[in-house]
Amino acid sequence: MLQIRCTNNNQTKSFTEGSSLLDIFPEFGLDFKHPVVSAKVNNTSQGLKFRLWQNRDVEFVDVCNPSGMRAYIRSLCFVLYKAAQDVFPGCKLFIEHPISRGYYCNFVRNFKNITAKSPENKRGLTVEEVERVRQRMQEIISLDMPFRRNEAPTEEAIRIFKERGFTDKVRLLETSEKVYTDYYTLGDTVDYYYGALVPSAGYLKVFGLEQYGEGMLLRVPDKNNPEQLAEMIPQPMTFDVYKEQVKWNVIMRLSNAGDVNKACQNGRAPELIQVSEALQEKKIVKIAEEIEQRYREQDLKVVLITGPSSSGKTTFCKRLSIQLLACGLRPISFSTDDYFVNRVDTPLLPNGQYDFDNFEAVDHKLLGEHLVQLLEGKDVEVPEYNFTTGMREWNGKKLRIKDKHILIIEGIHALNPRLTENIPEGNKYKIYTSALTNVSLDDHNWIPTRDNRLLRRIIRDYNKGAFSARETIKQWPNVCAAEEKWIFPYQENADVMFNSALSIEFAILRNHAEPILRSVPKNCPEYAEAHRLLKFIHYFTPVSDKEIPPTSIMREFVGGSSFKY
Repeated sequence: MLQIRCTNNNQTKSFTEGSSLLDIFPEFGLDFKHPVVSAKVNNTSQGLKFRLWQNRDVEFVDVCNPSGMRAYIRSLCFVLYKAAQDVFPGCKLFIEHPISRGYYCNFVRNFKNITAKSPENKRGLTVEEVERVRQRMQEIISLDMPFRRNEAPTEEAIRIFKERGFTDKVRLLETSEKVYTDYYTLGDTVDYYYGALVPSAGYLKVFGLEQYGEGMLLRVPDKNNPEQLAEMIPQPMTFDVYKEQVKWNVIMRLSNAGDVNKACQNGRAPELIQVSEALQEKKIVKIAEEIEQRYREQDLKVVLITGPSSSGKTTFCKRLSIQLLACGLRPISFSTDDYFVNRVDTPLLPNGQYDFDNFEAVDHKLLGEHLVQLLEGKDVEVPEYNFTTGMREWNGKKLRIKDKHILIIEGIHALNPRLTENIPEGNKYKIYTSALTNVSLDDHNWIPTRDNRLLRRIIRDYNKGAFSARETIKQWPNVCAAEEKWIFPYQENADVMFNSALSIEFAILRNHAEPILRSVPKNCPEYAEAHRLLKFIHYFTPVSDKEIPPTSIMREFVGGSSFKY
């Protein structure tokens, strides 16, 4: 008999060897508001069909848990793929990227004729076509079709996917180091996912599918209220950035991890780094030239830069300043951090900790007054925040805008209209930066942008000696919550978006991230996330960072930058 401890209620019960998580769940009498969809076994995520052969700790999770939500969405993607195949036999589905609180998808109707560029394949999906797929998804869910996990030698899995024309999955598995590979079936449809699925399609009662752009938007449950769909928020500017990146992926033939791995194994890593850096520099030059033009024609005085954690804002700001100098302007850095209220006046989180990300943590009234005075050409004494004492100090530091000067303001609240409400819109240029991940694992497994940024932050925090990987992972949910509240609502207000992700980024991050993630103890809750990230990044062939230039945004995280931070 096995001894299984449920960490949800700290009860231990005996079960026969080989019992599944689905079998033992009712015995613990847990009361969840929402259906349980997966579990963590010894702090690693598993599907509910996972069988137990040794004593284990088990934590059951519902869709409100990030791990549970990932299992739900992966399963929903499989239902979407099967439905698309059933309605349009021979089609090829692409689940491209998150957008508008859903996932943008598209498919080629007749993949066999894709090289012929048939008119049928070139036109966008119609509302009627999307509705047919949605109805078939609903039928599959109503039938409660089971997901079946199969384990096979990797060469067998490659053969199976090769027979079905899944070149994306074939490349991924051929370049992986896996001896055995799990693949899934739903009825007669085969697919591959790098994480657990729910037991059957009947678990997926909340979903939506709508025509979006030239494709469709797969809508998913609201993470805070999973009984209803997440509100769809228009993001046309973000969508255009993704669309531009997809175009470059096609040109560079780097649509997924397998493509990147093959290119690196064939010695193309230096070329890919150089092209990615050149594209970013080209974008920065274009932004600087537009700012200079608006300075001449519209009396532009202030550049506002924001973005979520580890999006590369600081290095972007420095590189933009260099290009502005090359345009004949004289950028002046203006830090919102110096306008923090005294620590004792900082708003608090529900747990009693200081909420430094709160808009009210900044004395925005004083900051706004100073900005207006500066734009009027006055001398302004600005404060300096002492992070050791938690006090704002006045040390005689003065600023004044002179000819060719332009203020550069970087901060998480930079695009919040309240921060610069007294400055005319014509005097402001707004920039949003983020690491919008531009490759997928394969056609059905995207890489969340937050995973990109989390890996960056883990590496940077560790290298600086600020936090261990465990501490960074523990803080991450609060970081994400602050982004949802204070940054993302204003991203579409930007004049321009800058994507700081490199096509070869994960291959470079792997060498840095692996030893740091392995330092997370297996007996702590944060190990589940460390294990997931390790498993994911292991799909990429590691590449040395020696070819990364010293001014690259990547250097902000892996070290070796020529900039001072």
